[in-house]
Amino acid sequence: MTARIVLLVTSPRLPAGLLTSAAWDVVRQNPVLTGAESELVTAVRQAGAEVTVVDGPATQPLLDAVATHGTVVWLAGPAGDEALARELGLRLARQPGLAEMELMYGSWDPPGARLLDAVAVMDRLASPGGDPWKRAQTHRSLAGYLLEESYEAYDAISADDTDALREELGDVLLQVVLHARLAEELPEDERWTIDDVAGGLVDKMIRRNPHVFAGAEAGTLEDITENWERIKRAEKARDSVLDGVALSQPALALAAQILKRAARRGIEVPPPLAATQVDAEARLGASLLATVAAAREAGIDPEAALRRATLAYAEAIRTAETPPAESPPAETPTPEPPDPR
Repeated sequence: MTARIVLLVTSPRLPAGLLTSAAWDVVRQNPVLTGAESELVTAVRQAGAEVTVVDGPATQPLLDAVATHGTVVWLAGPAGDEALARELGLRLARQPGLAEMELMYGSWDPPGARLLDAVAVMDRLASPGGDPWKRAQTHRSLAGYLLEESYEAYDAISADDTDALREELGDVLLQVVLHARLAEELPEDERWTIDDVAGGLVDKMIRRNPHVFAGAEAGTLEDITENWERIKRAEKARDSVLDGVALSQPALALAAQILKRAARRGIEVPPPLAATQVDAEARLGASLLATVAAAREAGIDPEAALRRATLAYAEAIRTAETPPAESPPAETPTPEPPDPR
């Protein structure tokens, strides 16, 4: 029978003891060594396995154990113990007769597992002994940062820079996780957690996509959108088509959103005429609103159009403020020596 060292790697983000059947078989049937006590070690022992904690370098204890038992399991730590695997691999490459090494995954990270790390790190930062700045924040003091990070993500999208978008979305996620952590400190009847945020999102996605989760007929994209809006109206029980519009968004985008909401419900209210307004500000406002309405009729995003024109104007300003390159000074001709005659 071939001597075998099994390096058992598990996900530190899953509950201790959540292993595959093959992993449970190998730890129950063979001695297990590991580098430190942990919740997983406790769970394996409670399942009837023999686990020995190795104090110090583990390569030789593993080789001694495999020489005695034929097969031995190394229960890797949270980081996977890559240094040990490398050292052991080099040793067995030099002396292949000692044992064979097998890598076994007892569990692995599901998609989104690193979100658990984000929550754990934020909990550490916002807990006593963590980051004083984060502990001093409130939902209101952070409001500007949420807008700023969202705008930076928008800029990355506008620039088609997907690497920057990944980073900026991480900054947006930081704001979400921090707000949720601060909400845990609210009075008991007001507090909520990141799980409440995620749970509400999951429930909403399932409710509003019956063509995916409830067997409803998908139809066209327009049908799906209308069904989404119908379900949303039933959930919110709003009195007005404008309820839920974010009034703090930039005025140009706000105008476009209000016009879109009204058109979706077939409400036709003509914008005010600039000539009928009583002061210059009201006339300008009415003129801008009419421009937004015209842009919507033409299928143009007024916010994007103004941004494009403004950025082009900004580039023209940068060009204008750059001083022209200075010409090198003209060389002064060397005077001829006086004629000695």
